[in-house]
Amino acid sequence: MAFSFGGDKLERSIDVPITSNFAGFSLAGPSPAQKSKPTKKVKGSSDSGDNLESTFPELLVKSLRDIQWTDDHKQELMSKISLYKTSSGAPARVLLLGPVGSGKSSFISSVQSLFSGRVLNHAMVGSSTAGFTKKLQSFTIQGKKGELPTALTMCDVMGLGEGEGTGISFYDILAVIKGHTPEGHKFSPSHPLHPSTAGYLEEPSLADRVHCVVFVLDASRLASYCRGLRGTFQQLRDHISELGVHQVTLLTHIDKVCAMTARDVKNVYESPTVQQMMSKAGEMLGMSTSSIMPVKNYSSELKLDSNTDTLLLSAVDLILEYADLYFQAQASEGPKKTEIIQSTTSWNMAPLMG
Repeated sequence: MAFSFGGDKLERSIDVPITSNFAGFSLAGPSPAQKSKPTKKVKGSSDSGDNLESTFPELLVKSLRDIQWTDDHKQELMSKISLYKTSSGAPARVLLLGPVGSGKSSFISSVQSLFSGRVLNHAMVGSSTAGFTKKLQSFTIQGKKGELPTALTMCDVMGLGEGEGTGISFYDILAVIKGHTPEGHKFSPSHPLHPSTAGYLEEPSLADRVHCVVFVLDASRLASYCRGLRGTFQQLRDHISELGVHQVTLLTHIDKVCAMTARDVKNVYESPTVQQMMSKAGEMLGMSTSSIMPVKNYSSELKLDSNTDTLLLSAVDLILEYADLYFQAQASEGPKKTEIIQSTTSWNMAPLMG
């Protein structure tokens, strides 16, 4: 399996075999090392069991992060996000980037669902291996019923491809972040956005640009992502950081890799497996684990779960904090910063090398 940006010969990834085991955890069952560890019986479980194991490795002595799982705290987070305003008055635009099937669209739908009070697919979610999203789609998160929309807009784009000629191109990613891409633009791996493209925004405003980038990785596929993905993300991070845009990472599908978290999402930060996955994602991205948020998206559920909501809201809260840093920098640096950002647009940029 190889990984590359569609249409851009940015790097030649080395083919590597897919492995089923990471950090002592196998999707097929516990490793010998895990079998020798102390286990903890889950209350109410039986030895005959269901599809999930009834015994798990001991929880961490201390939770990785302190989080309040109360309804009051959930409501506080919802209110904070609903009342959030940027210093410029423009909505915070957040771009989600990740491999096909990582859960970008599902995260957008999950966040909107919890504000709507019911599980709905607001962003079109599909199961195609080629990815469901093909164009730039912006979703303003609506507040609770009867309330005004929030000042948060999430942007969904084509996923990063696994193979030459597939997925969104590097140039298209930068064009979206800089605000040149028109809403609804359909991405083509072989035809990146160009100033001659219909609808191209020659002089994007602050409101057109992206103020925070969110990388999305599937925890259940970390071991099988190809080696080239690490270099790809780090190249992206270098260029995005040069634009003054901060980044956060969402680690999705944590319920697929940790049985005790699947049983009770409140165990997420006490799970050694989730902590290992966060560390692995951090190594892949060259990012501190403090900027990595494990989440559980709504998929097959028909009803909302308060604890799942709290985890999702905590991620959104962190995203908005990083978006705020962008607006603070713009306010302090003023027009000079804007000129620098515009001058970095170059369609003759030499291809990046992995």
